[in-house]
Amino acid sequence: MPPPLKNPLVYVVDDDSDVLGSLRFLLETDGFCVRTFRSAEALLNAMTMGGADCFVIDYKMPNMSGIDLAGILRQRDVHTPIILITGYPDATIPAKAAAAGIRHVLHKPHVEDSLSSRIWDLIKTAPPPAA
Repeated sequence: MPPPLKNPLVYVVDDDSDVLGSLRFLLETDGFCVRTFRSAEALLNAMTMGGADCFVIDYKMPNMSGIDLAGILRQRDVHTPIILITGYPDATIPAKAAAAGIRHVLHKPHVEDSLSSRIWDLIKTAPPPAA
């Protein structure tokens, strides 16, 4: 009998603790393991950064935006899918996100409507990690 599949690990980065709690609850209810970070710097300092199956990153945070964080992750050769979430209706965000290697932008407060299904789709279609 094959070993059970692991639950995908999602790293969520948002400076708002209420949003972090809400997203953690939503994602854990939908079968994900979740690690939360209150800042981009906290994520970058995490020892286990390479273990995530998907990142969910807030756009507007103090000190470093989600787009800047994504750029640093890509510079560090992290190819894990990233979903950017934002509460700011700025028409330039999708282009900026794409330039940083982010293909998916979701808008608050409707994140919960499609976040889990978007993560599952990204994980299923992500290329396998380099050996």
